[in-house]
Formats: sequence, structure tokens, C-alpha cells
Amino acid sequence: MGRILITGSQGGLGKALSAHLRAAGHTIAGIDRPGTSADVEADLTDAAQVRSAVTTCAGQLGGIDGLVGAAGVVDTIHRAETFPEASFRGDIEANLTAQFLVAQAAYKHLSRSEAPAIVFVASLAGLDGLAQQASYAASKAGLIGLTRSLAAEWLPIRVNAVAPGLFATPQVRALPEKTLARLLTQVPLGRVATLEEVIGPIEFLLSPAAGYMTGQVLRLDGGSGLGVTGIHRGTRREPQLQP
Repeated sequence: MGRILITGSQGGLGKALSAHLRAAGHTIAGIDRPGTSADVEADLTDAAQVRSAVTTCAGQLGGIDGLVGAAGVVDTIHRAETFPEASFRGDIEANLTAQFLVAQAAYKHLSRSEAPAIVFVASLAGLDGLAQQASYAASKAGLIGLTRSLAAEWLPIRVNAVAPGLFATPQVRALPEKTLARLLTQVPLGRVATLEEVIGPIEFLLSPAAGYMTGQVLRLDGGSGLGVTGIHRGTRREPQLQP
């Protein structure tokens, strides 16, 4: 079983992923922002705090076999022509720079593992773009580029990413019904993904089953990349959130 470091460990995905991997027998250490009751709290945009936090987690775990970069924000919704500069820079720092700093700090520990792996949580926004969220989409696109660059440079550490669309985070569950219904018209499966449907691919990418995969991005989109609307076997499916 592996020794796994998870950033964003107190978020909706991070908590569920931590619990799932612990139940599967892995040893977990989590980092999240100050005030979140994570195993280790740190501002991940601060390089000195990142190095200290990763060193502490590596000590707790006795090394690091896997890193999951699940930390990130999706706070700013604004038209691009008037997008606040400070918000744009802040989102890039939180979603891209922070991921790089953590991976950089974890590199020496991962290099000592017999089967090291990194999985970044990107987004469909990084592949397809997202109106009124230029900073988020740009940061996630950068994270996909980072995934491929590190995979090419850091062999034999495997570096992959998942790119989910809508999935059952607290933010998505809080969307107004009409807004969610409109978004789901572009998803042929007609629903958001469950947390388990994002956790499963992450677990796979960490595992020996993905031992011949590196530099890849798994698109978790409910069929939205097919270019068809939410129709399945000739019958429109009603939007629904999975429990």
C-alpha cells in the first residue's frame, strides 16, 4: 500500500478521496489552507510554507509514493474584458503555481519511491475553455501543460491528470436548479459525476494498473466532448444530482 500526500484534503473531493484511500489501506497525509483542520496547514502559494509542509508530511508518512494535487479555487466569475487583474493573478497562483511548488517540494521524496506517481486534478475548463472564468480555465490549461512537462522530465515518476466536468462538490450542489439544468444540456449522460466517479480514475492513476501511463489527461465529461446534447437512446434524461 502507498504513502499518499493529498493537497486540498479538506475540500469535498479531498475529504472523500482521503477516506477512500485510507479504507483501501493507503497511508494518507493531507495539506490544506490555514483554518481547515488538515493534517498540515499551509498557504500553498508560499514556497517556504510549501517546503515545510511537504517535509512534515513526508516525515509523518515515512516517505512519499504518491501525490494528488486536489487543491484549487473557482472563486471568480467575470467577463474577460473587465476581469480584475488581482483576481486573475490570485487564481493562477492558487490553481497552477501552488501545484508546481508542491510537486517540486515532493520531488526528492518521490524519487526515493519504488513506484512514484503524481496525479493533478485539472478540469474540462482547461481543455475546452469556460466563459466568464478566464482565470480558472487558464490555470487548469496550465496545469495540463505542467502535467505533460513534468512527465517528460521526471521519469520514472509517472505524472498524469484527471479533467472532470461537473461533479458533486458542495459548489455544484448549491447551484440554482435552472442553472444546473442549463449546464447539463451539454452533458449527454444528463447528470453530474459522483465523487466516486472522480476518485476511481485518480486511484487508478496512482496504482500499478496505470504503470505504463504518464503524461496523460483522463477526460471525465459525461460525454460532453462528443458534441451531442443530453440525449440517450432517443430519450432526454432529466438532470439529476447523484447522492
